[in-house]
Amino acid sequence: MAQTKRKRQTKHRGNAAGVVESRGRTGRKPTAAEKSGDSREAARAREKLIDKRDRPPTWRGAFIKAMLAAVLLLLVVVLFFKQPNQAIGLFPVVLVMYTLISYYTDRWIYNRRQRSKAKAGKQAAR
Repeated sequence: MAQTKRKRQTKHRGNAAGVVESRGRTGRKPTAAEKSGDSREAARAREKLIDKRDRPPTWRGAFIKAMLAAVLLLLVVVLFFKQPNQAIGLFPVVLVMYTLISYYTDRWIYNRRQRSKAKAGKQAAR
């Protein structure tokens, strides 16, 4: 009987964990720039340029920070003050307040950093 499924051309080399490791480049020959590593270094440099502090703040990020802080506060109040009913009742209020405080603080820091970078850019251009 004829075989209906094509056979694999190359062997997949797996390790004990089952991860298939690639054998390297099998296609076209790399250019001189690719051989020297300039393109890889340029890609890494571009990634480093996008600093976390240069991204504008988001409500989602502020909510996540506030959720962590509110849960921590809830645990402290429940463990040390033995008043879980009051702590659970205050949780939503604390969450909203922490979210607002976190977002506006992050926005203030972001704006201050952007102003200082703009000022430094103008001084360097002189």
